[in-house]
Amino acid sequence: IIPGLVGSEMCIRDSSLKLGLIKVPSGEITNLPYLKKVGAMNKKVVLSTGMSVMNEVEEAISVLVGAGTARENISVLHCTTDYPTSMKDVNLNAMLTLKEHFQLPVGYSDHTNGIEVAVAAVAMGATIIEKHFTIDKTLPGPDHKASLEPDELKAMVSAIRNIEDALGVADKKPTESEKKNSLVARKSIHLAHDLIKGHVLVESDLIMKRPGDGISPMRMEDVVGKTILNDLSVDYKLEWEDME
Repeated sequence: IIPGLVGSEMCIRDSSLKLGLIKVPSGEITNLPYLKKVGAMNKKVVLSTGMSVMNEVEEAISVLVGAGTARENISVLHCTTDYPTSMKDVNLNAMLTLKEHFQLPVGYSDHTNGIEVAVAAVAMGATIIEKHFTIDKTLPGPDHKASLEPDELKAMVSAIRNIEDALGVADKKPTESEKKNSLVARKSIHLAHDLIKGHVLVESDLIMKRPGDGISPMRMEDVVGKTILNDLSVDYKLEWEDME
């Protein structure tokens, strides 16, 4: 969600606007003179790709770069140009194709009803979300029905921020919040019944119970065959020093 995106011809005619970023709408992706003028401004560019095939996106990026825009300053939006867009026409996986092919930041320009597709796009790697906004969906015009009213926009932004937090990092490891639950949730090797000194442990002597601060059940095969050194009672949490 980036504030201040401008997609009209005004943005390339009026230099007094001093824009740091220009959004190229889907309808301009085949407009060569427009793309050349945008590219010559050497601004950050968000290129929307509705109605496009891959070679058209490739050509538009080449024009922008050839006119003077640094390639790393271009982001690409997957988009379906229909108002509202039906779920079967979203094709959100195409956003991943754009990311893989062009090796550029990608986003999603959303014309569906509701907020779930935009939130899903963020979960899939979108760094930009574009969504139409209105104060009243019943107003005349083609875009209002596929736009969000204020409460809906607030809900979308909140959901996206939650997903951004939830994505976390790529490492699979316990979080700090999980660590305190590990002892409670995991199991240790306990005795299933009373045993006397000198008994050689077999699998049926063992039972896995909480808490998880003793010998891990994953070490059961190392325990089987050991001799216990003292008389031990049922439910005793076995320790390595109890065996030889």
